[in-house]
Amino acid sequence: MNQEMKIGIALISSFLIFMVGIFRLFTAELQDVPLFAAYILTITGLVGVITNGWKWKKRED
Repeated sequence: MNQEMKIGIALISSFLIFMVGIFRLFTAELQDVPLFAAYILTITGLVGVITNGWKWKKRED
């Protein structure tokens, strides 16, 4: 597995984590996930998306 594929998988995974957190915050679904966990998922997912997106952009240069 090359570096490009690792960054791509990490970017997609971070985005999915971010979306689960946002989904829990904006809807009444997923009552099993506490609100505190939803905030943590949202923040860490956003940090991951930003970091991996920056790595992806840097890779192109």
